[in-house]
Amino acid sequence: MIRYTLRCDNAHEFEGWFRNSGDFERQMAQGLMSCPACGSDDVTKALMAPAVSTSERRDSLAPAGAAAAAAGPVEAPAAPTGAGAAATSAMIASDSRHAELLQKIRELRQQIVSNADYVGQSFADEARKMHYGEADHRSIYGETSPDDAQALLEEGISILPLPVLPEDRN
Repeated sequence: MIRYTLRCDNAHEFEGWFRNSGDFERQMAQGLMSCPACGSDDVTKALMAPAVSTSERRDSLAPAGAAAAAAGPVEAPAAPTGAGAAATSAMIASDSRHAELLQKIRELRQQIVSNADYVGQSFADEARKMHYGEADHRSIYGETSPDDAQALLEEGISILPLPVLPEDRN
């Protein structure tokens, strides 16, 4: 993962985490990048100072690293793979508006879930039935694989992922 400090045209700074620099460039080219504070899509990389490793810096960090190693291994979440992996990123505002934005995302998700039928693993099948007139149109939500989601989009079926909240990952 690579972390960039990003800045919008309104001078809001926030962090963006990407799998690699190519993911950042691709998302910028597709217009997928916007400021979490104001919504501006005029976003650029802010000037960042590189972390240069010197022998003095390594020596000062050695005790912390040794203590971490002694504590044992720490499992990190696996990196996403498959069709949906390239779109995975996170932006974290570096000001107090982050909590407000997160609350709005919670409210949006609750609104969707409250007004839709849960269809579980049958999501792709149900979406196709509605699209092709085999079932009445209604709002639904459920689970599907990244490959099935991509196939639905290629068939012209409009779907959106539900926002993933921090508590969903616990």
